[in-house]
Amino acid sequence: MKTIQRIEMLLEEINSPQDLKKLPQEKLQSVADEIRQLILDTVSKNGGHLASSLGVIELTVVLHYLFNAPEDYIFWDVGHQSYAHKILTGRGKNFSTLRQLSGISGFPNKYESTYDPVT
Repeated sequence: MKTIQRIEMLLEEINSPQDLKKLPQEKLQSVADEIRQLILDTVSKNGGHLASSLGVIELTVVLHYLFNAPEDYIFWDVGHQSYAHKILTGRGKNFSTLRQLSGISGFPNKYESTYDPVT
């Protein structure tokens, strides 16, 4: 699998939805592209739920850009969709530990983050 090189590296500066909101709207697609690549890279090594996660990346970026999580709850009908949500809510730097012992859970987990209202 050929890896697309990240050009802007916007994710390095995003540790919360509040950081995302500092970006101009024109940068949101670049953020989504970086999230997509991070998910592809991680799932290709660790396994995981690829299709459902890739299908909601832009939706997740917009939800976090418009709403005020964790005050505004964001629920996922399928926990497999939460990968982009995890990346944007302070777990991006550790996303490579997805589904590993002592790593990030493959599903929302209220004990992992205040941004996950349920487990």
